[in-house]
This record gives sequence, structure tokens and C-alpha cells, in this order.
Amino acid sequence: MDRPGHDRRYAIDAGKIKNTLNWTPRHTFEEGLTKTIRWYIDHQDWVSNITTGTYRDYYKHQYG
Repeated sequence: MDRPGHDRRYAIDAGKIKNTLNWTPRHTFEEGLTKTIRWYIDHQDWVSNITTGTYRDYYKHQYG
């Protein structure tokens, strides 16, 4: 570990949600990752607004 309290891995047990709600994931991890990457590639304007901070202008206009 790089410092106390930091885990190298976070494991998730979805057993309770699967058993209690009869839930199953719609996509595999690989499919979800591919779809997520594709979304970011297809929405470069959104990414730019976030990375440059210009999204803050919306909130200033709406609530400022």
C-alpha cells in the first residue's frame, strides 16, 4: 500500500442486489467500458466544457 488506509483493489459483491431484487447487469464490464469510451469520444463538446471549466458559466448564469 502506498499509505495506510488505501486499498490496492476494491472488490464489489453484487450478490445481495442480485438475490434481493433479481437484478442482473445489462452489459458486461467490457461492453460497458467500450460504451463509456465511445460516449466520451462522441461528446467532445461536453468533455471540453468540463475540462476547461466553462460549465461553471451555466451555473453562474442560472444561479449567480
